[in-house]
Amino acid sequence: MPPRLGELEQLVLLALLRLNDRAYGVAVQREIAARAKRSLSFATIYTTLNRLEGKGLVSSRLGEATAERGGRRKTYYSLSSAGREAVKSSLRALRTMTAGLGAAWEAP
Repeated sequence: MPPRLGELEQLVLLALLRLNDRAYGVAVQREIAARAKRSLSFATIYTTLNRLEGKGLVSSRLGEATAERGGRRKTYYSLSSAGREAVKSSLRALRTMTAGLGAAWEAP
């Protein structure tokens, strides 16, 4: 059984899915702000990413050093297969709970 996800964990995992191979902290923060209209600090994003990685739902890798970052490297994140299953299970539970509540409550 996949682990249960909190709302913030769901948002971060969905942002990783949307961003694909371009998912790093700032991009995740911007994606959530643009789509979910949630303003989250970098600390919140990175704490959540680290927690998800500790659970085995996310993996990380270091990118190449870039001049615009003063030679620093970005850490990129991606979903593991367990992460994909966890987000699918979580969304399935939400759809099941909202089913029958009427069109205003049901996800498209």
